[in-house]
Amino acid sequence: MSEIRFFALGGLGENGKNMYVVDIDRQYFILDAGLKYPTQELYGVDEIIPNYKMFMNIKDRVKGIFLSHAHEDHIGALPHILKELNVPIYATPFTMEVVKDSLKEKNFDLNQLTLNTIDQNSIIRIGNVKITFFSTTHSIPESVGIALHTVDGVIVYTSDFTFAQYSDPNYQTDFPKINDLAQKNVIALLVESLGSTLIQDGGIHNALTHKINSVYANAEGRIIVSLFSSDLQKIQRIVDISLNHHKKIAIIGRRAQRIVDIAIEKGYLVIPKEALVNLKFIDEKNKNDANNLVCLVTGNRHEPFYMLQRMCRKQDRLIHISENDTILLMTSPVPGTEKMAARTLDILYRSDANIEVVDKRLLDSNHATAEEIKMMINLLRPKYIIPTIGEYRHQYGVKQLALQMNYKEDEIFLLDNGDAVNLSKGKEPFVSKNEIKTSEILIDGTAVGDVNDFVMRDRELLAADGVLLIIANINAKQKQVLGEPKIVSKGFVHLNENESMIDEIRAIFDKVTDKHLKGKYINWNEYKLQIRDEVSKYVYQTARRRPITIPVIISTEMKKED
Repeated sequence: MSEIRFFALGGLGENGKNMYVVDIDRQYFILDAGLKYPTQELYGVDEIIPNYKMFMNIKDRVKGIFLSHAHEDHIGALPHILKELNVPIYATPFTMEVVKDSLKEKNFDLNQLTLNTIDQNSIIRIGNVKITFFSTTHSIPESVGIALHTVDGVIVYTSDFTFAQYSDPNYQTDFPKINDLAQKNVIALLVESLGSTLIQDGGIHNALTHKINSVYANAEGRIIVSLFSSDLQKIQRIVDISLNHHKKIAIIGRRAQRIVDIAIEKGYLVIPKEALVNLKFIDEKNKNDANNLVCLVTGNRHEPFYMLQRMCRKQDRLIHISENDTILLMTSPVPGTEKMAARTLDILYRSDANIEVVDKRLLDSNHATAEEIKMMINLLRPKYIIPTIGEYRHQYGVKQLALQMNYKEDEIFLLDNGDAVNLSKGKEPFVSKNEIKTSEILIDGTAVGDVNDFVMRDRELLAADGVLLIIANINAKQKQVLGEPKIVSKGFVHLNENESMIDEIRAIFDKVTDKHLKGKYINWNEYKLQIRDEVSKYVYQTARRRPITIPVIISTEMKKED
């Protein structure tokens, strides 16, 4: 009999940062280790990852990190985690290539890591636990679901999936494996939630293909297509349709978008060499504007929008958008990029090019819809259902679907990050709220964990109210101010237009300075603190603003001339 516990360090009640943990008899199996991107109010933050520090004192119990696919919201935290937690990694060949590339970029010595390449037929045995995999269909090659076999039954993690049917074996669902798992007593199904509120539309694949073909048929000049570099399935679809229309293909940012480059190098993205062209920089003779050219503008998150803006403004070195072009937008905004996406559309429409925006419903076909989630539940017939990967409304959507299928309330667990559900045989399952301490690590540049709440508060103040510097030289021996104090404002007020305020700040400085210079000794800390407090109080009363006020007091000695 096993003691089983499941909890999430990220991925519940949010979109991204997926990191799930199954604890089987004090052996920890980590399922995915992703990041999420910040919203605009997190100034200067590049990425957000789960706080994995709980494993630092129990490294020997962590049996591995098992990766479902190569999207950043499932693998992006690895370079940061592996710096401190060198545990075995398990992934399919394509996912492992992307992981290795990311680690090399961070200067990891791959020989010092345990990187295990698996496939859908692999079986990993660790203690009394067996781990198997089954192929799933997603927008990226070689996605897998993960099954943890215990002495009491199986825990199945689907990760992102759909049941769409494709001829490419790299995107096919392994139904026989799923049926086989159903015969082995599935204790819990950790099923994705993001598409739980979407209605099944069996023609969505054909509708998207029809839309793209229609755009191609009506385009008179060059076609420019925006795509997320991680959506390799849609990139391949655009390539195939372009070939059917006898087009030449150029990929903008291929080298910068390493996931596309890896897919081409390893044969996961198939483009005939004779159809692939490398654009040269624009000059008087070369405009890169052939009528039979399709340019794929690829990138992550905000990058396709940013590149399209540069092309419209004729700042790009390869493409200048003109009225003869057709722009096909296949990048619906992700959280944090909505304003940039809207701004990009506005700029594009000013270009007089033909703008074609693909309906978001046609693009959101990479996650299991309501009917597909119900089908997965029917195939596996789990005893308990735990919705994962999604905001709370998505998790709630899975619960409603399960209730429709005659599951009881106490057989469905809606969890938050840090909640733990205990599933021991012979005992009633129970949830421990906030059992695991969870938080987020904000990645700023190359640093990990140095961006705390105080730093973010300061950045928020700087963005909202600016900074005010008061700079003065003090001769400590003579107890006098050398020259006039200098007032510097950045992002607060324009000093030349607020002379009365500057005069009052100088008067406050003089008053506080006079008090502290009269003493026997100068307590520099108290001196600066009082200047800051008095000036901040005055500025708020006058302008209703709280700029970060920094007194810069420099102890200066005057040299005597010979």
